Amino acid sequence: MQLHPYWRMEYIEAPRYPATMKRPFTDLPALGDDRAALIVHRSRLSYLLLNRFPYNPGHLLVVPFREVTNLEDLTTDERADLMEEIVRGKLLLTAALKADGFNVGFNLGKFGASGGSIEHLHAHIVPRWAGDNNFMPVIGQTRVLPQSLEATWERLAAVQAAPKPRPSARSRPGKRS
Repeated sequence: MQLHPYWRMEYIEAPRYPATMKRPFTDLPALGDDRAALIVHRSRLSYLLLNRFPYNPGHLLVVPFREVTNLEDLTTDERADLMEEIVRGKLLLTAALKADGFNVGFNLGKFGASGGSIEHLHAHIVPRWAGDNNFMPVIGQTRVLPQSLEATWERLAAVQAAPKPRPSARSRPGKRS
């Protein structure tokens, strides 16, 4: 079988983290350039960013600003904020990419699911579609992404910036129609 993902060259040649960046989840928010860092949203205590090594287009990471390795190391406010960012990311991906479903999970501990490459707690939000090629990374050790990270960032940023419809008087709590 041959795969011809010609668009992948753009992704392969895209800039990576600087070699000096030893703690990317701490260093990326400090860059001051959310587009270059692929940060999609910042809340008070955590942020959403596109995964540079995605399983599917739109694969987001949800990261607390404070570097911890386990959920119990987060304060109550940080846990609540992290969950709100997970919900925000899921809604954003639904609106921007029309995902049919999601895999949501955490990498926990020094040698968590990430193989210990990043000792900073983070959650993954992986959008899924009916008939997607989820077997490729597992069996073929190949990822097939139909869109570049930059193009995905643009789509998410556009949805994030779009004005939200205001609820009508009928749909507001406490109002009777």
